[in-house]
Amino acid sequence: MSDLFTTLKAQVTGKNLRIVLPEGEDARIVGAAAELLKDGIVTPILLGDKEAIVATAKELQVSLDGIAIHEPATDPLFDELVAAFVERRKGKATEEDARKILVDPNYFGTMLVYTGKADGLVSGAAHSTADTVRPALQIIKTKPGISKVAGAMIMVRDDEKYVFSDVAINIAPEAQDLAENAIVSAQTASVFGIDPRVAMLSFSTKGSAKSAETEKVAEATALAKEKAPDLVLDGEFQFDAAFVPSVAASKAPDSVLKGDANVFIFPSLEAGNIGYKIAQRLGNFEAVGPILQGLNAPVNDLSRGCNTKDVYNLTLITAAQAVAK
Repeated sequence: MSDLFTTLKAQVTGKNLRIVLPEGEDARIVGAAAELLKDGIVTPILLGDKEAIVATAKELQVSLDGIAIHEPATDPLFDELVAAFVERRKGKATEEDARKILVDPNYFGTMLVYTGKADGLVSGAAHSTADTVRPALQIIKTKPGISKVAGAMIMVRDDEKYVFSDVAINIAPEAQDLAENAIVSAQTASVFGIDPRVAMLSFSTKGSAKSAETEKVAEATALAKEKAPDLVLDGEFQFDAAFVPSVAASKAPDSVLKGDANVFIFPSLEAGNIGYKIAQRLGNFEAVGPILQGLNAPVNDLSRGCNTKDVYNLTLITAAQAVAK
């Protein structure tokens, strides 16, 4: 795991990346921001009551010198961001609506990213996933050709690194969603130094079983190949056929994958969430994420049970996504 984050640090150090942390009054956020600043990796931006943030830093005995702190309702940027929000929402929000909405630190922070005043956002220590993702979908929106955000985990054990997706967002993806997920997950893999080899997972390998579920994955495979013909990708695969060379040779001898897949696209949120937790708990893999994929600028969601190290690491990941976007 340390090697993974050493690589990410090398990617982002010196790039002067600004990552906004909307939950600036939280001690975990303050501690991580101070550590990031001290290490010279990114420039954190904190949102919240300045007196409360400074008091928290004093309690933690850390320095916030050089960290910008914004209080949304009274910030000098507020009027500018209100106008930009009204324009972005194109008739879906009046100025009066915008003034109420942008008091919310997640919306204010997302507008900082949208207007180029920050390069990414990390929230969720005290907010739900919906509270973090909703502003991003309304303001930053998804990349061209991507209709839905997906959540990936980087699974790490010693020198092994794999991408599992979607494990966090879409409950019952359609074939088009799975195809898009495959493409953005390959991009995520590249950020983490993984040369992507993508397997579209099912309970069938190359038509060994027939059902609406397996045919959906086969269709998704065809769509992904059409959209990204240079991507090493195949399906539908059972996990062992995607991962074990001897099984791959038996079940799919003509595939470009030879039991060497490292990006695994699950057919449903249920499968993905269960799969990564089995690998984490029984296989002793560390799960890094979830990492939100497919947005025009990086926004990531913390667990409300996170600690300072989790905030530090996810901020570093968000900065690496900003470099790669």
